[in-house]
Amino acid sequence: MSVTLVLAGDTMLGRGVAERVAADPDGLFSAGVRDAVAEADLAVLNLECCVSDRGRRWDPVGKAFHFRAPPPAAGVLAGLGVDCVTLANNHALDYGPDALADTLDHLAAAGVRTVGAGRNPEEAYAPAVLEAGGVRLAIVGVTDHPADFAAAPGRAGVAHADLETGVPARLLDRIRDLRAACDAVVVTPHWGPNMTSEPLPYVRRAARAFLDAGATLVAGHSAHVFHGVAGPVLFDLGDFIDDYAVDDVLRNDLGLLFRVTLDDRGPVRVDAIPVRLDYARTRLAEGTDRAWITSRLTAACAAFGTGVAPGEGGRLTVTPG
Repeated sequence: MSVTLVLAGDTMLGRGVAERVAADPDGLFSAGVRDAVAEADLAVLNLECCVSDRGRRWDPVGKAFHFRAPPPAAGVLAGLGVDCVTLANNHALDYGPDALADTLDHLAAAGVRTVGAGRNPEEAYAPAVLEAGGVRLAIVGVTDHPADFAAAPGRAGVAHADLETGVPARLLDRIRDLRAACDAVVVTPHWGPNMTSEPLPYVRRAARAFLDAGATLVAGHSAHVFHGVAGPVLFDLGDFIDDYAVDDVLRNDLGLLFRVTLDDRGPVRVDAIPVRLDYARTRLAEGTDRAWITSRLTAACAAFGTGVAPGEGGRLTVTPG
């Protein structure tokens, strides 16, 4: 038995995207993007904002950006076909614990599961177990930044782990237990700094530790640009929708949706669907945009001995060496 997942990276529905949610909620994603998500059994992404109309800004020294989406954003995700989001990232608490609690409630009411954040540590570190096609799939969300967002007794927060110093034993034990109880385990870490073109050494070490503990697939995010694929590791999924300034070299406005067919041994097939991020809207990439994405992914994957070949409908088939 196998299950097909669509995986998307950083999804920011605040600021300019929030304005579109209010004015034209059906306009955030093109028909082609919607069709690509609908083809999969399950869809999982990193939601890099809270969903609330309450709360106060969390303002530690050095925090420049605060992202908050309006409550209808939960329905936008459900309408797209998203089954689960990870909230383990550096924006889940942008507007404090009240907004995080609202986020959990709004997503639950819309039928979207959550991992990686909660009202207490038990909720924050709990996995989600999804089922499709007879396959039980566990989703584990974790972030390596910021430490001051970490859930603690009596305090809401995110599932935090200092991955740079090594993956905590409790997290590896959790993955082992889930692997024994489920058909497959997907670990989705928010790791590393923004705007990097390849995974840092500690990210690579953490990925290996996740796999050794029993993870079937590792799908990371945080860089805002996609990285290469090494076997069952998608180091960074890049961005999915936002209103961000565009880096002319790294091109964070050109990204990928990953479509992964997974069984209990790991990925059976990995396809990458090129996408273009316009301001507060995402569509399928075409022409020179798709060519740039193809070239970038080919080079990024070659570093891991992974091949990239043209597939049907402009998709890219990723084949580990």
